[in-house]
Amino acid sequence: MAGAGTPGREGTPMLTVVPDVAGALPADGQPWSLIDQIVRDGARQMLAAALQAEVAAYIGQAAGVRDEDGRRMVVRNGTAGPRTVLTSAGAVEVTAPRVNDKRAGPAAGERMRFSAAILPPWARKTPQVSGVLPLLCLHGLCSGDFGPTLGQFPGTGAGLSSLVITKLTGRPPRSRPGTCPAWTTCPCGPAGSTRASGQRRTRLCLLVITGVRAGGRKEPAALAGGYRESAGSRPGLLRDCARRGMRAPVLATGDGAPGFWRAAREVFPQARTQRCWFHKIANVLGAPPKSAHPGAKKAPAEIWNAQDKDHARTAVRAFAAAYGAKFPKAAAKITEDEEELPAFYHYPAEHRVHLRTTSPIESTFATVRLRTKVTKGHGSRAAGLAMAFQLIESAQCRWRMVNAPRLVALARAGATFINGKLIERPGDEAAGEAPPQAA
Repeated sequence: MAGAGTPGREGTPMLTVVPDVAGALPADGQPWSLIDQIVRDGARQMLAAALQAEVAAYIGQAAGVRDEDGRRMVVRNGTAGPRTVLTSAGAVEVTAPRVNDKRAGPAAGERMRFSAAILPPWARKTPQVSGVLPLLCLHGLCSGDFGPTLGQFPGTGAGLSSLVITKLTGRPPRSRPGTCPAWTTCPCGPAGSTRASGQRRTRLCLLVITGVRAGGRKEPAALAGGYRESAGSRPGLLRDCARRGMRAPVLATGDGAPGFWRAAREVFPQARTQRCWFHKIANVLGAPPKSAHPGAKKAPAEIWNAQDKDHARTAVRAFAAAYGAKFPKAAAKITEDEEELPAFYHYPAEHRVHLRTTSPIESTFATVRLRTKVTKGHGSRAAGLAMAFQLIESAQCRWRMVNAPRLVALARAGATFINGKLIERPGDEAAGEAPPQAA
């Protein structure tokens, strides 16, 4: 693109920015625009210069190393065959220089080999390109459409076949073969509260646990595949969290799946339990006829919207008196969990909106449902688990912190809250039932 020397003199090439586009066509067969070709040519020249500089530095470091005959042990050895690398600037053809290194390697009988840090021998795509492909798949682009759709941007459809895309999206990042994703292998610090729920999609059941750290930040704690929310799957998931360093949560919120509660009592017996009000209202509305739904839906709201636990218990008795005679099953849905449903009143009033439901997990599953609706299924069990892992990890950056994050550490430490207010000195305790200290 640019010649050295003085432009205009005989034998000196003129400076030009008009590239030769002959034979350089993108995947759709249309000629490249001038700006695209300039960018691609600039990237190619800069990459070639960087590779030459890296090889020169490698050989220069071993310039003094010679054999018995006085010959240099590390010399240039021509160039490798040209190959096309997909970059963010498009498809760039690269001809990497080779090095003949005769020095002995660390293992017996092996020789040292030069491997360019800029361009490894196996590289066909840059990390940026490889990282964006799973995201596009998560957002609805089918694996067979990558080549025709993206080929015109990088300039080639090589490396965008269905098999390659399936391999890239079939395994979660930072996971080890034969293990669960990174959430079940990475170190885990103490969590403030834990939510759990299971969502089955055809034959795939997802067991997801999200927690709140002492700083008020919500994050996924574990994700694993289960079988119909069975009790056999959940203890193993909770034990894995404990093995990775998670202490017993102060409060565990979950739906009506009995497997989770049995597992929580077995692994974390110190944790208090809170039944999800969203699921509980759905259970209540399943008992009476539709004509009674407006009143049956409003009455439980008087319980979980009460200003303190005493008023909540009064609302429970009023609900049982109003619906116990006509709809005993609906009344039993509330009275049988009278101790677990108002557990969130023992904690800061600012946190009640976060503690009384499993909405964070339900909203996370909404993202997974939307993706499976686009793809008309989740594919294999491994592909479905990997897809859910990547979707939840991608959505995690948009989760907001809990209200009043400064109070999370106090609740974690076992501070006393009465009627939603922090009791700093024992003499300030108001009348009412003081909650037990959290483990």
